[in-house]
Amino acid sequence: MVARIGLLGGTFDPPHMGHLWLAEAARDQLMLDKAFFLPVGQPLHKQNQQITAVSHRLSMLQKTIEDNPAFIINTTDIDRPPPHTTVSLIPHIQQTYPQAKLWLIIGADSLVDLPDWVTPELIIQQCRLAVLPRPGAEIDWLALETAVPSVTQVVDMLEGPSISISSTELREWARRGRSLKYLVKTAVLHYIHQENLYSSSSDLAGLGA
Repeated sequence: MVARIGLLGGTFDPPHMGHLWLAEAARDQLMLDKAFFLPVGQPLHKQNQQITAVSHRLSMLQKTIEDNPAFIINTTDIDRPPPHTTVSLIPHIQQTYPQAKLWLIIGADSLVDLPDWVTPELIIQQCRLAVLPRPGAEIDWLALETAVPSVTQVVDMLEGPSISISSTELREWARRGRSLKYLVKTAVLHYIHQENLYSSSSDLAGLGA
């Protein structure tokens, strides 16, 4: 039987409930056997941004997905040399799982930005796209198809509630001393406090625990 695998890439800095719901919506609706969480090394669009050490991001991600056997951390991207682009990552996954059918799991905001990705026309030849709507992300299908011909033929739109959470917002929220409770897993919340991530304060109450 051909394996059906979803690929969810990101910095996961930190991983949050939005990531879990995105992966679960794809797993459930597309009948995926596995959903790979693929933490990136140094994404091209964040070259000038400080990113939390890989060791911390992996630890938080493991704590995030540990209760779902269908969710698996795949370190292919962080284990390889740059540049860390989606179009160069997918062939590595396909080489390891040559018989698998692959879906790239993204939010609608990422689909809107797809024309700005590195060689998106090759990405849509490598896999299908599992897309979950996101608040405020309006897809202009005509413009998207014009920019990336045939993209509409490989998109599987997911259904369900949209969750507007971003790791960038959570880092800023934490730096302001606000609660991250219910936005990240409890184990991740404690890890953020333990390692003093995202905040100059080590006050656990400030992180909402």
